Parts: sequence; structure tokens; C-alpha cells
Amino acid sequence: MSKTTHPETPNPPEDPKPLNAEEPANPRPRQPGTPTPRPGGRSARVRADVVAATLAEVTEKGYDGLTAEAVATRSGVHKATLYRRWGGVDGLVADALTASADQPWPLPDTGDLGEDLRLITHEVFAVFTDPELGPTPTALITAAQRSDVGAAALRDFFTARHRQAAEVAERAIARGELPAGTDGAEMVRAATAPLYYRLFVTGEPLDASAAERAADTAALAARAGLFTLPPDTAATPDTDTDTSHADSHAPGITNDLPTP
Repeated sequence: MSKTTHPETPNPPEDPKPLNAEEPANPRPRQPGTPTPRPGGRSARVRADVVAATLAEVTEKGYDGLTAEAVATRSGVHKATLYRRWGGVDGLVADALTASADQPWPLPDTGDLGEDLRLITHEVFAVFTDPELGPTPTALITAAQRSDVGAAALRDFFTARHRQAAEVAERAIARGELPAGTDGAEMVRAATAPLYYRLFVTGEPLDASAAERAADTAALAARAGLFTLPPDTAATPDTDTDTSHADSHAPGITNDLPTP
């Protein structure tokens, strides 16, 4: 996806009810797994405002400090509307992830597989280690791991990005750099996994050389055919994994996660 920018909260949209209007004592949250329609017009502006507010709040306060009330106040959207459409903080986090997944991502196309992968891993490194850009995607990924709804949205985000990044392998196959049948999504997972391992598992420092090594290792493995699937191999769904979750991802505001 495109390079992450610091979250900016759009001007609050007009809402038919003021923020201090009386609300139901127990607003009924949307149940996890209930799809959120993809709105247009004013609804899209409301959604963008809520996602921007969610990103700002989770960056400043983390998951434990994130509240629907604070997002409502910051976005200018009535709390009852927020509960009805997002169901609570976990739906808000999931929606923010989908907003990132919805963003266009111009893939590198240098004519060389190794260089393309280095640019992908460098973007992950550059965004997460930037003192201004890094806190938001770090906070969002961390928050997503705290609930089933958020974790499902995070899986979907990375699945979508890896599929998109597979184009890098397709170009390399066409140039004769990779064997036919190379699984491009798996190749990109291998290139970026060491970076996310340092960022979110061990907490070890991440530097540019580590990002470059990860890219070069994945390129070598791909050229050796380690990501090549047999011609008759077809991806099958994991029946043991429940991937149902709210289609609660959100549209293009100024903040999104880095590449895969």
C-alpha cells in the first residue's frame, strides 16, 4: 500500500443529532460478523471521519485507552450511530484495517526481482521505524491482535496485500527470472516476515540491512524454486479456521499500513 502518513482528523461532518443528544441507555452493538455496507456520499464521509478518529485515538492511547465515546467526540459522529454501525472498539479497529487494505498500492517495477523485493521490505522498515509514521500502524496492528474481530481483519489485510504483491513474481516469471508456478504471495510473506517478527514478536532492532537481507533471502529462495507449487496444486480453504468477521474495513483517508 502507499506510504503511511500521520493520521489527520477530517472536519466533523454534520450529523442530524448533536453529540449531547440523549441516547438509548443500552445501544445495541452490531454483532461481530455482521457485514458493514460500503457506503457512498455522506455516509462515506462519516465513515472516513470515524476511521480517522479511530487511528488518532489508538495511536495516542493504545487499545486499552480506546473508547467509542472518544472516537465519537473526535469524529463528530453521534455515539449511537457509531455503536449501530461499528458495534464498539473492536469493530472500529477492524474498519481502520480495511481502510488501509482499500488503499491503492503502487508496486515496485524495476525489472529486477531482487530490487523489487528490497523496495518492498525497505518500505516496511522505513514506515515502522519512522518516529512520526510508525506509531499508527504499530498501534493498529497491536490493537487488532486483542480481539477475534480485529485479528480476522488483520489476516484479511495481509492476505489481500500478499495477493496484490504476487504481481512482482508474475513479472519475474515473464522475464525468465523465476520458474513458472512460483507462489508470489508466499514469496512476499517470506521477504517481510523477518521484519514483522522483529517488530511484533522479539522487539529486536530493525535496520535497513536486516530488511535488505530478508529481501535477498526470499529472492534466492524463489529463484531456487522453493516457492513453486506443483501444477495441479490448488489453494483450498482451511476448514479449521473461522474467518467470519465484520466487513468493517474503511475507506481512503490519509493513513494506511505499509505494504505486506
